[in-house]
Amino acid sequence: MFMGEYNHTIDAKGRLIVPSKFRETLGDEFVVTKGLDGCLFVYPNEEWKTFEEKLRTLPLTNKNARQFSRFFLAGAASCEVDKQGRILLPGVLREFAGLEKDVVLVGVLSRIEIWSKEKWLESNVYDDMEEIAEHMEELGLSI
Repeated sequence: MFMGEYNHTIDAKGRLIVPSKFRETLGDEFVVTKGLDGCLFVYPNEEWKTFEEKLRTLPLTNKNARQFSRFFLAGAASCEVDKQGRILLPGVLREFAGLEKDVVLVGVLSRIEIWSKEKWLESNVYDDMEEIAEHMEELGLSI
């Protein structure tokens, strides 16, 4: 399980240090792809394979299913950690998420999200958590 929030920077070559706490679970190679809300999703290979299998079950005849699969698969890249604990984020993914220098890596259960620091601070304001918590009960989660 991934949890926690880490602030890092991307260097001029597009490399990002992956926190050691995350590397322990991710291993030396994993998948980075476009994520929802304008961030990137990072999956350990095992989790990625599970996600791929779910995508395979979607009907090819459904336009939304095709778009959904295309969104996650077209930009997906296998990343390897170098000896300094860094990965090279492909330019297309950095551009998608608006990653330039300051980034935030966030552990979210089975995946990691990579956000531009600016977008993270704008998007993750928790003023309405009580209302959101009420809606989670509709999804079967109660606190």
